[in-house]
Amino acid sequence: MDTVGHHYIVEASGCDPEVISKVERVEQILTRAAEVAGVQIWAISFHRFSPVGVSGVVVISESHLSVHTWPETGYVALDIYTCGEEAKPEAAVEYALGEFGAKNVHITEVTRGLDEGDRMYFHSIVTWEEERLPKAAAPVARPRPKRKAAAGRPRR
Repeated sequence: MDTVGHHYIVEASGCDPEVISKVERVEQILTRAAEVAGVQIWAISFHRFSPVGVSGVVVISESHLSVHTWPETGYVALDIYTCGEEAKPEAAVEYALGEFGAKNVHITEVTRGLDEGDRMYFHSIVTWEEERLPKAAAPVARPRPKRKAAAGRPRR
């Protein structure tokens, strides 16, 4: 069965208010997400609301990535739709959620333009929730204890 595209609709909770309140940072994250997805960017438009909140869209040749943020509640509404076989929308979603610091997410994947050969198009929907773990901290380097040679045995 052929498909035209994949559409991810994401509700992200527990996002970092410091990140999602800055229009420049949110734009940077969504632009990089498009790059991670391997798509071609055509246009970028973002706006910061007063007193807080950001909305923006990255228009791509394969469709779009859009975002709306509510820093006062730590909520991000993310929408990523790509067409074609080469795009990696899942990678874009994962990247953006990681950068936003999302702790819980509700994701709906709509597979669009399904066709069983009769040119009667339809879609399928899969929805799931995830609790996201915080980014792992780099392990702390600890000095190794020095070994002593056993009495009566030569060191190797």
